[in-house]
Amino acid sequence: MTSKVVIAGGSGALGTRLATSLAGKCDVVVLSRRPDPQAQIRPVQWDGETVGPWAAELDGPGTALVNLAGKLVDCRPTPANVAELIRSRVAPTRALVQASQQLAAPLDRWVQASTTAIWSDAGETRCTEGTPVPTDGLPQMTGVARPWEEAFEGANTEHGTVLRTSIVLDAESPALKRLAALTRLGLGGRVGSGQQWFSWIHLDDWLAIVHACLGFGPLEVPAGKLVAAAPKPVRNAALMALLRAQLRRPGLPTPAPLLRLGAVALRTDPALALTGRHATSRVLEGLKFPFSHPDLESALRDLL
Repeated sequence: MTSKVVIAGGSGALGTRLATSLAGKCDVVVLSRRPDPQAQIRPVQWDGETVGPWAAELDGPGTALVNLAGKLVDCRPTPANVAELIRSRVAPTRALVQASQQLAAPLDRWVQASTTAIWSDAGETRCTEGTPVPTDGLPQMTGVARPWEEAFEGANTEHGTVLRTSIVLDAESPALKRLAALTRLGLGGRVGSGQQWFSWIHLDDWLAIVHACLGFGPLEVPAGKLVAAAPKPVRNAALMALLRAQLRRPGLPTPAPLLRLGAVALRTDPALALTGRHATSRVLEGLKFPFSHPDLESALRDLL
């Protein structure tokens, strides 16, 4: 029975939501580089790179760990930025693995964040837990996710889950806010060809999956890789059409060259919109996981 959850990266958007959702179920601790003494969830300082006094929080029966530490991917894909994306994920993961190896007993559970972007632009491939990782993937996607997952090797835990998460839709998430803002400005048409797949998951369902991985609830999620994505991905053209309908706006299409130009001004990566992947979970399907928002229309209606 999980009695304590330690969250690395718990001061980010997803970490904050997760910590709040776990409050009352168990003791929750957030590892933070800059602890807020006024925070409602107990913060503990760490540097995200070396084992220190914070490691004592991992000791004790019923302790679980969720590692969400990492820099946001919404940046230009320069070599320096890609290197920082890798470092911000690999260094904390290695520190946590090293700390776990010094424990007298393994952690009960460990949820290790990863991303469905590990498949980069997967075209028409139907990606699931068993789909091989490409050897020639994009540096800012496969090149970041592969070493991130490799850093988890050697983790001292009884039950480890590598959670490959798709785009999490939340009313406050940067991805949805940007898409909604562009749609309201009349730029809600298809992006590029519009044929690229958009895999997503509603925040409520993502939280429910993490809770299940931690042992809360009736479903027993097996250890190993797990795709956190809704069962009904859509193509970009369908995504934008649903946004236009929900926000009641017309929408001009955005050709790929124009998007690349705009991405420079916005200091973002055009590949985030021009690439995609059809990612779903055979594990969750086998467990008959009860998605609250299995289709995008209901998710957008709830969030917007």
